[in-house]
Amino acid sequence: MSKILVIEDESAIRRVLVKILAEENDSYNVVEAEDGLAGIDVIKKEDFDLVLCDIKMPKMDGVEVLEAAKKIKPEIPFIMISGHGDLDTAVNTMRLGAYDYISKPPDLNRLLTTVRNALDRKELAVENKVLKKKISKNYEMIGESKEIEAIKEMIEKVAPTDARVLITGSNGTGKELVAHWIHEKSPRSSSPFVEVNCAAIPSELIESELFGHVKGAFTSAVKDRAGKFEAANKGTIFLDEIGDMSLSAQAKVLRALQENKISRVGSDKDIKVDVRVLAATNKDLKKEIEEGKFREDLYHRLAVILIKVPALNERRNDIPLLIEHFSTKIAAEQGTGQKSFSKKAVELLKSYDWTGNVRELRNVVERLIILGGKEVSEEDVKLFASK
Repeated sequence: MSKILVIEDESAIRRVLVKILAEENDSYNVVEAEDGLAGIDVIKKEDFDLVLCDIKMPKMDGVEVLEAAKKIKPEIPFIMISGHGDLDTAVNTMRLGAYDYISKPPDLNRLLTTVRNALDRKELAVENKVLKKKISKNYEMIGESKEIEAIKEMIEKVAPTDARVLITGSNGTGKELVAHWIHEKSPRSSSPFVEVNCAAIPSELIESELFGHVKGAFTSAVKDRAGKFEAANKGTIFLDEIGDMSLSAQAKVLRALQENKISRVGSDKDIKVDVRVLAATNKDLKKEIEEGKFREDLYHRLAVILIKVPALNERRNDIPLLIEHFSTKIAAEQGTGQKSFSKKAVELLKSYDWTGNVRELRNVVERLIILGGKEVSEEDVKLFASK
């Protein structure tokens, strides 16, 4: 059932709007407010799927209501009701976040179509929010160790800014999780998150992958193609394993960071981009700089904020939490019942040397769930997870 609030100071028009909505769909639950102040009071107390709000009202006009409501519950769509002389103001409310406006006296078809469209959009927004939460769960950072808590605290401080972040740590520690969480908690979270594994792309193709190319730039360039920087415009680009990037590509990335513009391979035309850059590496970039394999100026551009993700051996107390998390997730993925691990099994796993870090632990947990008993025992660990 959709809950709709009608804020209108003229009682006759308010009654007409309520009657039209009630007759259109008996699942509409329509609430009335006789002026802007009363409307804001109701919005504070109740949740609505849509608000129809008059512009010209005493005490508090529709523009003020819209601005106040967006601060309280920004997700509520507003349809503004405007008199003939209010059209300029009505158009301005669209810039302030209103979904649409209808003129007085309301045209029946126009009103109902606008209401249906606004409610559909609200429903879609809710579905997207739920989906995004599900997606976010794939990138949860599991752990209560002081090392992980320090990273979470750093993310809270860094995420709201546009500061570039260099994430370091050995393979399998979860550097990509840190990058995802920075994006998820940033003002850019509704825009693209584009991930590029620099180690997986041949050096001769990395520039085309990052910056795109024009038709004829090289043998296989049969048409113009946008690169990852363009795809990430207004969002975040995550350059994973940036230590494996060629020096020529590094130079172009440096220019993109300095000037906020890129050019496609084979073109001299500049393209403006608004991208937040996060980077990660398992290499010692300072050593790479000394050996002439990484540009020092690019390093300083990227490393505004440094986050080092600890190895699993440095936070062994998080292993029980990770085992529980992985066993729950694997059971859901495979459609099987969740298995518990005996205390001795967990203690034995805590004692192992996890050179592959969290990624290796997940693989071992999956193996034990498949091959172990109803409760994974110490013997199961010795048999199937021997180091």
